[in-house]
Amino acid sequence: MDKIAVIGGGVMGQGIAVLCARRGYAVLVCEPDAAARQRAAAEISKIFGKDFQKGKITQPDFEKALKQVRIIDDIGEAAGAAFVCEAINEDLASKKALFAELDRACPPETILASNTSAITISEIARDLSGRERITGMHFMNPPFIIDLVEVAPGADTSAKTVERTMEFARNLGKVPVLVKDSPGFLLNRLLLPMINEAAFCLQEGIASKEDIDRIMKLGGKFPMGPLELADLIGLDVCLRIMEGLEQGFSDKKYRPCPLIREMVERGYLGRKTKKGFYEY
Repeated sequence: MDKIAVIGGGVMGQGIAVLCARRGYAVLVCEPDAAARQRAAAEISKIFGKDFQKGKITQPDFEKALKQVRIIDDIGEAAGAAFVCEAINEDLASKKALFAELDRACPPETILASNTSAITISEIARDLSGRERITGMHFMNPPFIIDLVEVAPGADTSAKTVERTMEFARNLGKVPVLVKDSPGFLLNRLLLPMINEAAFCLQEGIASKEDIDRIMKLGGKFPMGPLELADLIGLDVCLRIMEGLEQGFSDKKYRPCPLIREMVERGYLGRKTKKGFYEY
């Protein structure tokens, strides 16, 4: 397993690519949009550049790392990878179409993993012939810093696929945790309702955004407050996850806070747009 393909050149795709390259893998980042490819190339170079500036890597290592990541537009090249990780938008139809294409293009031994944080793996793989090699591999943002990886096999995922995915996560220096395939898996099922409730508290005027975050940092020993964290994750991502939880469990307790929905509609998505609950 020396070549890895990442499908999607957004924030998570970039982070997974950097993580894999740091661990010595050759990485293909498949991104059909030309502008997104340019952004991905710039951000990946920026991350490795920071490693060099901080003295973590030498100039030759910096140049080698850049060569290990190749950004392409042809998903067909992913067929040569031993492990493919999908990191596109949280849209079921898009993911099902992508995995159908990957299932046809990739040899049977290639593992197909989704970095979904809201959609069940069984739903993504339902209509595919190679369901046994499809699994969830949920990295946290940023993937090259956060130690945790949730591994969520679908109903038809084979034990061999799970074993190889857990081993791959360990080779990346991560701690894999096996969780049941359910909406939001485990981390988001615990974390996003807290963020959502923090947004409700702000909307209802219970406290200022600064004090809501301060209370959780000082009282709960959180390294980052829930509203700060929402900005880091992306309010659009938070909204999609809450919508997925509400739909997946058919339970109104997961109803997204109207304030989050309003901010997303206005284009205030957090750090990536320089404005969310805070300005950056």
